[in-house]
Amino acid sequence: MIVETKMKSIFVTGTDTGVGKTLVSKTLIEYFVSQGDIVAPMKPVASGAITNDEGVLVNDDALELIGAANSTFDYAAINPYVFKEPIAPHLAAKKNNTAIDVNGLNTCFQALEKNVDRVVIEGAGGWQVPLTDDVSMADWVSQNKWPVILVVGLRLGCINHARLSYLDILTKQNPLAGWVINSIDPHVLESEAVIADLEQYIKAPLLGVIPWLDFDSESKLDAAQYLDFSTIK
Repeated sequence: MIVETKMKSIFVTGTDTGVGKTLVSKTLIEYFVSQGDIVAPMKPVASGAITNDEGVLVNDDALELIGAANSTFDYAAINPYVFKEPIAPHLAAKKNNTAIDVNGLNTCFQALEKNVDRVVIEGAGGWQVPLTDDVSMADWVSQNKWPVILVVGLRLGCINHARLSYLDILTKQNPLAGWVINSIDPHVLESEAVIADLEQYIKAPLLGVIPWLDFDSESKLDAAQYLDFSTIK
C-alpha cells in the first residue's frame, strides 16, 4: 500500500539495529523543517543512554532528533522510556523493574501531535522488536496506522531482513511511505544486484541510496543529498 494523502505522522523503522534509522529520521525532520513545518520528533523507547550534567539519563539518538527539529521540546516528552543498557527494550524494562505502558506512549504521542504540523517517530531496533511480552513495536505502530519508512542496512543478509520486514508491514496494513537503502558495510559484494532485487520486490518509492559514509572522519558527507522525500506530502 503506497501513501498518497498527507502524512502528519511517520514512523521510521529498520531491518535491524544500527542500520541508520536515526540518520534517516534526522534528515526527514530537517527536510520538513526546511518546508516550513513545525516538527515534533519522538523516540518512544531508547536503550543505551548516559547521564548528562543535570543527572538525567539521555539517549544520543533522541538528542539528535531534538536538534534536527530546531525547536524546544521537553526531553521526557520526546523520549518517555530511556534505559541505560543497550539491549532490547522489553529486556531493559525488566532489568530496571519497570514496564513499558503502550497506552502511556499513545498519550505522549497525542500530546506532541496537538501543536505541530508533523511528527516523526523513530523506532528502536527492528520492526518487530518487543515492547512488552505481549506487544511489539510493530503492533503499536499498526494500532495507530502510521505510514512507515523502512531503512534497509545494505549488508550480507539484508535481502531476507528487508523482505520479511516489508511483508509484515503490509500484513499489519500500515501504509509504506517509502524505503531507504543505507550502505553500512563498505565491503558488501554485489551491492547493485542486491538493490535491484529489492527494487523488484518492494512496491513503494525508493527514497534514496546512501553510500558508505565515514562518520569518523572530520569531513562528514551529508546524507540529505542522497535522499528524496518529495513523494512524502
